[in-house]
Amino acid sequence: MPVPALRPPDTISATLARGRLGIPSVVFFVIAAAAPLTVVAGGATTGYAVTGVTGIPVAYLVVAAVLALFTVGYVAMSRHIVNAGAFYTYVTRGLGRPAGVAAAAVALLAYNAMQIGLYGGFGAVLAQFLHDRYGWAVTWWLCALTAWAAVTVLGVLRIDLNGTVLAVMLTAECAVVVVFDTVMVTHPAATVTVDTLAPTHVLAAGIGAALVTAITGFVGFEATVVFSEETKDPRRTVAHATYLAVTVTGLLYGLSAWAMSVATGPNRIVDAARTDGTDLIFHLVTPHLDASVVTIGRVLFITSLFAALLSFHHTVARYLFALGREHVIPAAFGRTSRHTGAPKIGSITQSGLALTALAGYAATDADPIVHLFFWITVTGGLGILILMTATSTAVLGYFTRRTGHHEGHWRATVAPLTATLTLAAILTATLREFDTLLGVDPHSPLRWLFPAAYAAAALLGAVWALTLRTTNPPVYAAIGLGADSHTLPLRNHPTRQPA
Repeated sequence: MPVPALRPPDTISATLARGRLGIPSVVFFVIAAAAPLTVVAGGATTGYAVTGVTGIPVAYLVVAAVLALFTVGYVAMSRHIVNAGAFYTYVTRGLGRPAGVAAAAVALLAYNAMQIGLYGGFGAVLAQFLHDRYGWAVTWWLCALTAWAAVTVLGVLRIDLNGTVLAVMLTAECAVVVVFDTVMVTHPAATVTVDTLAPTHVLAAGIGAALVTAITGFVGFEATVVFSEETKDPRRTVAHATYLAVTVTGLLYGLSAWAMSVATGPNRIVDAARTDGTDLIFHLVTPHLDASVVTIGRVLFITSLFAALLSFHHTVARYLFALGREHVIPAAFGRTSRHTGAPKIGSITQSGLALTALAGYAATDADPIVHLFFWITVTGGLGILILMTATSTAVLGYFTRRTGHHEGHWRATVAPLTATLTLAAILTATLREFDTLLGVDPHSPLRWLFPAAYAAAALLGAVWALTLRTTNPPVYAAIGLGADSHTLPLRNHPTRQPA
């Protein structure tokens, strides 16, 4: 039976809305996904409490340095490939089409986990705030559904309008974090000390778990490439936005975690974190600030979670768009709204999946913080770590085969190789200590069940790619080509890439 050629889609389905995002907008999107106030109030505190390690500030700075190394090769590759598929596209170009589709399956699972898990945190935190502030008894899932409705609407609107919403939220959020940090440092428990910033903490017991905790706080920075097709100058915007995102979040997290240790005293930070939980930062600044400022901080904690929800929603929608455009999944996912340029089918699909998950958690009366927010987002972070390790390896493969790229030995080889080895070491530590991150018994099947989901997703993706190679060669040949994929059957392959 003859193999049908790919039908050239109309322009609406081939491309996203171009030229709508500049460097500030992309930075707002990716830092919003990292959710600075959520990481500072929740992630850093949890890191102290769970690991018992006082070197959490160093862990954030070390991870920032590792991700900066990763960014060197990642950004170098972005100058050669502009595609909303990001990790999927890069792994395809560097390691081959089966590996690329496997990476896409892992990415969809990981980013959906991050996005859906955040609904648990948002719902629980908002419900608690409404109860404490106004005495309203509202269930967590009703609050989560309110956020879901807003994300569903914003997901199909113009991307630059979403950038404006995130810009306002993120600016206020970062301002509050800086104010809180200043208050904590200027009101130390005894004297201002840099004990928790000492490099010796890197060699301390438990630093592996601390690094794993820290790396989850950066998830989202890598999404600069996801928005590359919608930027005004992809090669310049992606590079600058990625470096800015890593630098800003790294410094903000590290200094904030240090400021908390100053306010409690280095020897008391772990006990304080275990006692106060996510309220620690608010308790530390309450005696020194007007109550209205602290309330604003609590509100921004909630909006921080919402901003992350919205940003991860966009990331998932664009991955689905990239796969649909190349006919790896149904072509309908490769269509965008004629009015807004948003990938509406991918956006609606992600919203439907999130609604189904929320309904399941509500029906089973599961704990929204432990079983949805904590377990699922930690698992999502694991998936992103897997993808970054694979992508760094793919950068090496891409530049090794490509001649005349003019990127230099540092950007094409040394930095990606160093990043690959370091990320692989952190990934090994993550898998080894995953029971600690979940808070379950070392012999619990859950410690392997969640990581195994990624192995299954990768296997299914690779098998599907190989199936396409046999049943639909034009589609298989177009994998990873992005907006050029629909013209492949009509011309020679524009770039040599591994099978």
